[in-house]
Amino acid sequence: MFCALTVSVEEAGQKVLHFLVRRLGLARNMLHQWIRTGQVRCNGSRVRAFDRVETGDRIRVPPFALRMAAVSETDAVCGQPLPDIVAALPGLLVLNKPAGLPVQPGSGHTDSVTSRLAAHFAHLPFKPTPAHRLDKDSSGLLLAATSYERLRALHDAFARRSLKKSYLAWVEGVWSEDDLCTLHDVLEKTGESGREKVRSGQGKEALCEVLCLRREKRRSLLRVNLITGRTHQIRVQLSTRGHPICGDVKYGAHQRRGGLFLHAFSMELPDGEYFVCPPPWTGAWAVPLAVLS
Repeated sequence: MFCALTVSVEEAGQKVLHFLVRRLGLARNMLHQWIRTGQVRCNGSRVRAFDRVETGDRIRVPPFALRMAAVSETDAVCGQPLPDIVAALPGLLVLNKPAGLPVQPGSGHTDSVTSRLAAHFAHLPFKPTPAHRLDKDSSGLLLAATSYERLRALHDAFARRSLKKSYLAWVEGVWSEDDLCTLHDVLEKTGESGREKVRSGQGKEALCEVLCLRREKRRSLLRVNLITGRTHQIRVQLSTRGHPICGDVKYGAHQRRGGLFLHAFSMELPDGEYFVCPPPWTGAWAVPLAVLS
């Protein structure tokens, strides 16, 4: 006795394996084995893991798959609140991720934006899926697609660099440049706990634009327009120029001082949709609205 899952409009276009991972929430290697051994079929025929599904396709799975998925779904209900929703559009949620919450679950932690979305939207066939990364210790705008079509469109936009992202950062030291300047480096992981450093001629190109918004005695407020999206890119590029982000002890800041002062402030999509989310910083770290405008 087998059960069938019907592919919804929001799920269409995915590979069979990814469809099952998102719909059932089960381990990828186990699902891959079911597909390989013929326990998964599409409209009665055998499929490969990377065949694509279309709206209305009926995907047959073993009956115990749904029981396992129900247990997995119960485990996923973490009781934690969703990040604040800045905007809800067709196929898209714009979230304000708090600092300290990772985007994806990993070794040593299960709580994440992804797991909270899966828990809160467990009734949907396509669980809202983050379309890009944001460091655990950074805060700010995060895009989550609510359909696979929108997810692919966002991935394409990031790959073409047609989606514009800007960050705010308090850095140590007084920034010397008055005008908008471009930082161009090559980043490469050292293999030392995932930390990165700059090496000329090796690794991947890293580009961003920096404008100083405010100078104080020992620190500066910068706006950073991200052009490429490398891991820890802004943190590394500013640190190597003698201006580590305040609180970023991993990349040379003197002390943590209440967290990492890096915030994804604004985002503009290729179709002109524009989102702004002021940083949560208070007291001496607060950013005046006059500076932002």
